[in-house]
Amino acid sequence: MHKLLFSLFLLFSSMTLSAQQLSTIKGRITTSDGQPAAYVSVGLKNKGLGNLSDENGSYTIPRVKPGNYILRVSAVGSNVIEKNIKVLQGEELTMDFIITENSGQLKEININSNKTNKYSTKKSPYVSKMPLRNLENSQVYTTISKELMADQLVFSIDDAIKNAPGLQKMWEATGRGGDGSSYYNMRGFITQSKLRNGIAGNVTSRIDAANLESIEVIKGPSATLFGNSLTSYGGLINRVTKKPYDHIGGEVTYAAGGYDFNRISVDFNTPLDTAKTLLFRLNAAYNYDGSFQDHGFSKGFVLAPSLSYKASDRLSFLFDAEIYSSKNTANQIFFFPWGQSVADLGVDRADQLNLDYKKSYFSNDLTQQSKSTNLFGTMEYKFSDSWTSQTNITYSKSYSNGFSPYFYLMPNNMLSREDQSTENSKMNVLEIQQNFNADFNIGSHRNRLVVGLDFLRINSNQLFLSKALDTISGGITSGPLYDNFNKTNMEAVYANGRTVYPDIYKTNTYSAYVSDVFNITDQFMALAAIRVDRFEHKGSYSEKRDSLTKQPYKQTQFAPKFGLVYQLLKDQLSLFANYQNGFTNIQGINYLNKTLKPEEATQIEGGIKMDLFNGKLSGTLSYYNIKVKDKVRPYSDPKFVIQDGTQVNKGFEAEVVASPLKGLNIIAGFAYNDSELTKADDPNLEGLRPATAASPYAANLWVNYRLPDHFIKGLGFGFGGNYASDNKVVNSKKDGVFILPAYTILNASAFYDHPRFRLGVKVDNITDKKYWIGYTTVNPQRLRNIVGSLTYKF
Repeated sequence: MHKLLFSLFLLFSSMTLSAQQLSTIKGRITTSDGQPAAYVSVGLKNKGLGNLSDENGSYTIPRVKPGNYILRVSAVGSNVIEKNIKVLQGEELTMDFIITENSGQLKEININSNKTNKYSTKKSPYVSKMPLRNLENSQVYTTISKELMADQLVFSIDDAIKNAPGLQKMWEATGRGGDGSSYYNMRGFITQSKLRNGIAGNVTSRIDAANLESIEVIKGPSATLFGNSLTSYGGLINRVTKKPYDHIGGEVTYAAGGYDFNRISVDFNTPLDTAKTLLFRLNAAYNYDGSFQDHGFSKGFVLAPSLSYKASDRLSFLFDAEIYSSKNTANQIFFFPWGQSVADLGVDRADQLNLDYKKSYFSNDLTQQSKSTNLFGTMEYKFSDSWTSQTNITYSKSYSNGFSPYFYLMPNNMLSREDQSTENSKMNVLEIQQNFNADFNIGSHRNRLVVGLDFLRINSNQLFLSKALDTISGGITSGPLYDNFNKTNMEAVYANGRTVYPDIYKTNTYSAYVSDVFNITDQFMALAAIRVDRFEHKGSYSEKRDSLTKQPYKQTQFAPKFGLVYQLLKDQLSLFANYQNGFTNIQGINYLNKTLKPEEATQIEGGIKMDLFNGKLSGTLSYYNIKVKDKVRPYSDPKFVIQDGTQVNKGFEAEVVASPLKGLNIIAGFAYNDSELTKADDPNLEGLRPATAASPYAANLWVNYRLPDHFIKGLGFGFGGNYASDNKVVNSKKDGVFILPAYTILNASAFYDHPRFRLGVKVDNITDKKYWIGYTTVNPQRLRNIVGSLTYKF
């Protein structure tokens, strides 16, 4: 590792010195009405050198070799301008441009491209299934940008989500077929990242960042536009992927670090025809990662090709795929046996457990194979300037086979070592979605409308196998007994009998929805939306698929959504409020022999959104209240159930994204969540916080500073971390309280970003803190780790 960092330093030094021999191109870009054209892309065509114009329309492209070039100016939605230029050695060449758009048009084009505050994203086409600016959107969401991920050397979605206020990781990805990557907690509810570009895109293993353009964390129950199968009452996580562009470019990155971490990734883009109507992009990565414990590893690759075709000015297509394959051991998880009290255990905090933090207690040959294949197709057609059509088709196929060791915490510091394998488990997901978008006026009132139809099929064909191996003392950390938890012994145990949990079923969901954002005035907007959802469960089957274990059933549910936005200061400060809905399909009958209805959650939320000081200060402050009703719980006669359970989750969230000084970028968040089972299925839980609700207090901070241009342009440093308060993973009047202690984890990075290469180094968990996360479990987390990376751009 030290040799790698020293080599990176030498490379950085030599390239910095050689850059002093090169030339500079600079100039100013103005609009057709003479105003500065800010945040416009300027670059040397097919050379990978370029920059953005600043607030004054000025740009600089340093370190240019002598030669003949084509200087290219472009903004999203604007006509491209090209000029042939000749650069002499040591020259400072000035080239000015006037673009055809006026200042008002350019402002609309670049509303999402303000790079002064480079961590701030102004607009999303996915959150409301229509192009809508954040200040016009009554829903709260956080966008984790590619710039932030680059500064933090993010390699997976798990690394990135620490930047979203109130979002906590509960479990790492299990790798099981259909499981949906890591488990997170949002607003007191469990969620996973099952959406990609707004539609189904499940990945069972850890989701790599190789193909990520950004990540959208959308808060609150969102069934109206996204359904209930891929979301939770707390919200959803939508991955926005990289798309092909119209010139040759890309980069190759190698990274290495502690715990035998090695990674290589590639991003390659090229047009496939001279007219640049057919574009291709490939993102791929291979990872090997060890463990901070004595055993444990994960290795795998992802391949993500994409192909876009512009058939005409009205018709375009995008085809892409994600192919994941991995082999790994499970991450260490400690469970609590059913019916055992915390008093029986003898300790009530994770830091009191008499276990070796750096020991895995299982062998490296207890491995699992995981595969995920996602195929996507999108067709967009423009009927007119007001009406467009988008057709999406996605097919996901996941597979897993192998061991998944876990442990039960027993009294007297004993550990029960067990396994829950999957046996050739598969899950297939098909989604077909049709959206019609419109932007039109009724009189002087603007309407932005989406009308959609959606079909979702889930076909699960999974077998879970479970068996205990032995019980040992947690104090045994070496020797034959410690090493007994291995493949040979577990295969022998399974050969003598096994417990099988089949998860074999098929569901179809047919949905229609409509949503309209109506401008009452230029600054006052109202949103109204509704979804009708027809759910068909085809029945669940036994291991041999010869008998039903769950009868087929059908349910119809409506999910409304309302929102109000008033801009106190146009495009700068908004007041907002929303009413949102989510639901969960429930099968069975109640004590009156009546069919159960879907469980339902409603959210009321209000707050402030801002984008002040020419975009240098953005943020959201909000208060929410989520009420869940119609939860199923036992009736007085335990043979029957009653559907009157309730839960209330309420809280406050704050996010600030700021750039107070040139080169200084800050992202900070705070969240408080109060969750309560107001009428629970177990009287011992009533009035208490659910054990799945995570920490009530959480905070995140990242400060990044890039040195001024006159010093060493591209050199920067980042520092920040995350805080989470005590997490009660057992919380019962009968069984007691078990706590995962509060933690503060600090991280740092440094980088040198050159037009041709990027050097980076990061340190995670600087203080080497021992800490735990958990989903009613105790999961020890990684200690201090250092990683260095080198990227070559072309």
